Amino acid sequence: AVTNANAAGFHLREQSPAAQGNAFAGATAGAENNSYAYFNVAGLTRQKGTQVNVGGTYIIPRAEAHDIVDENGVRNQDVNNIVHAAIAPNATISHQLNDDVTLGLAMNVPFGMITKYDGEWVGSDHGITSKVTTVTTTPMIAYKATDKLSIGAGLPIQYIKARLSNSVVGTPYDATLEGDTLDVGYQLGAMYEFNEDTRLGINYRSEINHKLKGDISSNAPSMLSFLNQDITARLDTPAMLSIGGYHRINDKWEVMAEYQRVFWSSFDRLDITASNGSFINTTYENWRDTNFYALGASYKVDNQWTARFGLAYDEAAVKLADRTPRIPDSNRIWYSFGLGYQYTENLTFDMSFTYIDAKDAVVNTAGTQNSGTLPNVYAEYSNSVKMWGLSLNYKF
Repeated sequence: AVTNANAAGFHLREQSPAAQGNAFAGATAGAENNSYAYFNVAGLTRQKGTQVNVGGTYIIPRAEAHDIVDENGVRNQDVNNIVHAAIAPNATISHQLNDDVTLGLAMNVPFGMITKYDGEWVGSDHGITSKVTTVTTTPMIAYKATDKLSIGAGLPIQYIKARLSNSVVGTPYDATLEGDTLDVGYQLGAMYEFNEDTRLGINYRSEINHKLKGDISSNAPSMLSFLNQDITARLDTPAMLSIGGYHRINDKWEVMAEYQRVFWSSFDRLDITASNGSFINTTYENWRDTNFYALGASYKVDNQWTARFGLAYDEAAVKLADRTPRIPDSNRIWYSFGLGYQYTENLTFDMSFTYIDAKDAVVNTAGTQNSGTLPNVYAEYSNSVKMWGLSLNYKF
């Protein structure tokens, strides 16, 4: 379950094809099916009986590096494809214990990325392969405190695996760092229903502090033996605060809005330490907190079909002064469309398509905190993403 970074940093919002149809506008208040519990666990109180939702998003990215110049001012060959298509799956099961309490269990891949360059490219000292995989299992409970207010909590149990490779500076050799770990965070949510047509949701997902254990290996000769040993590394996934609103205008039209703050500033540096406690290396990231804004609408065509539309703006987590070839992040605009199909009373299908238009990104390693130890490289990036989502929801 690996995909490229198609949102700010390496956060993956693609946890519900239904919500994706609205560009995740109102996802914190929508609660159309139990997949929305990723965005707000309190919405589970709206899911009656026992329900199963299974889906996935096929992500087709494009990232090209061009106008590449090395520290000597020499123009180098373009890199046409540093990311590859992948699937981000999701699944949720919920069960209503009684009129007030609903339990849930979800599987998601909320963070992931992969960028891969040719080992001979001029920026190989800064990175060749960068791959982060997460799988998160979240047991959840939601409680209807009053007729209008629901609250909920979840316990995200997150497995993360990372693989980073680059050239060994000043040598023709490569080094690869690999590690993994399993850690736990928490999720809190609330939903207030002003009436049957209007509701507001808020959700908080905590930061998860990961301490990866693994090894660093290299094809370098034995005189560089420090490149072959067990290591530990800290990698924190960020906290997220989301607020969403939903309003049904009439029997045909619904509108929704979403705001999310992602606290990427927790990812300020990547420290690598040997298993004996000795220091190996620090990479300064200096990421910043980001904002995500979305507006959406849904139109009920008839008793079976619903059309969804959405537009969103997603800020980059990396400023120009700190951008590296591993994640050439930039601001982006989302254009989304979706269809919901009520096949039977119990079975529903949701389909969605999103096009993400990313602003051209520039990477210039000169002058960054990491520039003192690595050769400088300049590159310009053209990025975009296409995403197809499909899910089914069955009520028992």
